This record gives sequence, C-alpha cells and structure tokens, in this order.
Amino acid sequence: MDQTVTDFDPSPAVRAFLARAHGHFIGGRLVPGGGAALPVYNPATGQVISEVADGTAADVDRAVAAAREAFESEGWRRMRPADRERILVRLAELVERDGETLAEIETLNQGKSIALSRGVEVGHSVEFIRYMAGWATKIEGSTLDVSIPFPPGAQYRAMTLREPVGVVGAIIPWNFPLVMAAWKIAPALACGCTVVLKPAEETPLTALRLAELCLEAGIPPGVVNVVTGRGETTGAALARHPGIDKVAFTGSTEVGKLIGEAAVRNMTRFSLELGGKSPVIVLDDVSPDVAAEGAAAAIFFNQGQVCTAGSRLYVQSRIFDQVVERLAGAAQALRIGPGWDPANQINPLVSRRHKERVTGYIRSGAEEGARILAGGDEYAGEGFFVRPTVLVDVDHRMKVVREEIFGPVIAAMPFDDLDEVARKANDTSFGLGASIWSNDHRKIMALVGKVKAGSVWVNAHNLVDANLPFGGFKQSGIGREMGRAALDLYTETKSVCFAY
Repeated sequence: MDQTVTDFDPSPAVRAFLARAHGHFIGGRLVPGGGAALPVYNPATGQVISEVADGTAADVDRAVAAAREAFESEGWRRMRPADRERILVRLAELVERDGETLAEIETLNQGKSIALSRGVEVGHSVEFIRYMAGWATKIEGSTLDVSIPFPPGAQYRAMTLREPVGVVGAIIPWNFPLVMAAWKIAPALACGCTVVLKPAEETPLTALRLAELCLEAGIPPGVVNVVTGRGETTGAALARHPGIDKVAFTGSTEVGKLIGEAAVRNMTRFSLELGGKSPVIVLDDVSPDVAAEGAAAAIFFNQGQVCTAGSRLYVQSRIFDQVVERLAGAAQALRIGPGWDPANQINPLVSRRHKERVTGYIRSGAEEGARILAGGDEYAGEGFFVRPTVLVDVDHRMKVVREEIFGPVIAAMPFDDLDEVARKANDTSFGLGASIWSNDHRKIMALVGKVKAGSVWVNAHNLVDANLPFGGFKQSGIGREMGRAALDLYTETKSVCFAY
C-alpha cells in the first residue's frame, strides 16, 4: 500500500530550530563555519529544510583546541565521579523533556517513522545516557601481587589505574543520528574525556541540539563540541588530527578502514563499528508464519538502514517456499509513506544518492539472475522511497549476497543441514549480527557456537540493550560499545608498582 506525501506542520519549536543559521558548536557556543553552507533535506519530499556549516580543517582545529583546553584544565576529568554522574543524569532528563522536538527534527531530517524517532532515537538515548551516567562512579583498577625477583629481599605492591583517554574524535552515521551521538558522547563523558563530534552530513541537526542540551545540563564549555560537514573533508580532518587521542567511528567498512589508517599514522587509539551482512537462519521446526514475520522485521526495520539488518535469509529446504511466499506477501502489504504518519511502515531512505545506490543493487541482482518475488520496481512519487524487495534464486557469487546494501532488500536461499548453513552464514567478510530461528535448543546452541558474529539473537533480530556489548567480528569492526566494555574504549590502563 502506498500513501501520497502530505504536508506536515512541525511544532513552533521545530520550525524555529530549522530556521536558524546553524554554525558549529565549539567551546560552548555556536560559531560560524569557515566554509559554505551545506543544505539539509527532508527525505520524504526531497526539499531543503535547513542549512548547516560545511566544516573545514580550520574549523576542526578550533574544535579540537577547545576540547583539549577543556580536558587539560581538569575541570571535567577531575570532577568528582558522582558529579559527572549527576550531570549526565540531568542531560538524560533534558533529552526526555525535549523528546517530541527532537523526534520531529529527526523524522524530518532522517525520514524514519515518528514512532521510531520517539521510541528509539529519544527513548533509547535517554536510557543509554542514564545507564552510562552510572558507570562514572564505577570505574576501577586492580591491586596485583607481583613476583619481581630482584634485588633479593625487595618487596613490591602493584596496582592499575583507569584514566580517561583524552580528547575523543567521534564520527557517526546517518541511520540513527541521535542514538549514535549518545553512544559516543555518554561513555566518553562518563570516563572524563572531552569530545569533538562529527555527525553525518545528511543528518546533523539533532547532534547540534544535543550539544546545546549538554551545556544546559551543566557540562562545561569545550567538553562537547560538534563540527558539521562532509565526511571526505571535515571527517577526514578529524580522523587524522594529531590533537585527538581517540577516534570512535561508526559507519561503512570502506570508510572505517580509511579512518583506522589515518589514526594509526598518529598512533591514535581507535574503535570501529562497521558494516554487516547479517544472516537470518530459519530451521524447519519453526512455523512459516513466524519465520516470515521475523525475517520481515529483521530486514525492513528502518528501511533496512541498519548495520545488523537481516539481509541474507537462509531457510531449511522443507519450508523454504512457504516462508518466502509469506515474506513476499508481507513485503507487498507494507504501507509506504512519510515518517510523520506512524501508520506508514516503509519510510524514505535518507537521500537521493542512497536511493540510487539501493536500486542499483536491485537491478544488479536481476541482471545476475535473481528472481524478484516482491518489490523491485520504482516507487512513483516524490521523496527517496524504495519498495521492500525480496529476491530468490540467488547464490553467494552475486553482489546482492556479498555486499552491504543498507536498504529494504533481502536475498533468500534454501539449505539442508546445520554444517551447510553455518558455512554459508560465515561466507562473508562481515561478522556483526546473526539470528537463529528454532525451538530446538540443541541445534540452536550448535549454531551459536559456529556462527561468527558479534551478536547472535535467537528467535529475534536487531535487539540492543545498554548493558549488552555490541560490535563485530572480521571486517565489521574493532571494539565493543555499550555495557562495561564501553569503558575500555575511553580509558587507558596505567600500571603502578611500589617498592618498599
């Protein structure tokens, strides 16, 4: 089902925010950029809704200098952990207070459903900031017994300290703009670091508003800075900047490799949460209706613009035809339309360029011999919409199976036994997520041990929690976000040894 794009009347607060002359947020205030203005689009209409600064290397220099000054002044990193916790809790309260404004901005800028903007972008961000606030008072080292043999008779006592890594350069993608900003800022601040955040050029608006809320919460000027601009210029300048101590990046594997190479030249610490091509594995003891519903949710959530999107579907042969038939029917029944109507289930992709990329993959699949069970045709109308697409008669040589599409496109393949599906699931350069659908615990545990992925869900897909470490195997990244593991990304371990 399709819905014609209709006008949406944002709240006065949102209209006022969009109408601003947006500069960078550096040292606790908005400052003009050194480059030209960068248009910001509404993906549902293709129209410009605002403009931000197109950051230059000089803008990045200013932001890094502000973050360095704030870090070296010791006002934030030497603050009592309980006070950092209190301020971060206050930040969560402010995000919750302004939740509807942030949600409207996100839907207008990113295109996603207002329901997702409210529940995930705002709701999860609030919970995650609160969760990380609690870690500010729980950063700990260890006391260690050592066996140093010289000089004879000497006594030693040793311990480890966890110290903030320093100035963090954070670069985030456009699929979950507010959530990704929270994932980078909250743990860094809890550990006592300062931050320069570079949001995606397509979706910079909620990051700028979040920086203002940081200041209102009591975070000192310069601790959180936001520089907007293009990845190849602003992002690259930040990644290679000698004044940062850590790069935290979420995005594509291709760009992540460039980020890592730039960081290594300065021996800058880095963590990378990168792409995925996640398998959805369905065993034949599962109801075809349940399997089709689960597969649809795994791939069509947020229009497939999810790093763990279940874009490869493996179904045991006995029920393969039943599952893909139901999945195609579910895809065709999804209501397409702008995100501001929560009844719409498929919303626009983030940009015209990305829409062309996704439709190019669909054409490639058809040219290589894939059969299209649902979707595949152009969506008529304005905006950057792509119909949910189900492909069968595919194999692992095809680009649609091997490469990350990042759109509402799923490739379905049959299998016979567990060893076969484990080989196929692992026949990829990625290893971010996977799901297993079965009621047979013995088979489930056998597959959990064989599948190479940072997250494996059972009878579910695309689930995250603040307490559950998240990251990838192989070319899906380095490091783990969320949970206690996040502290490792933003602290250095110092060993101290006393002779007495």
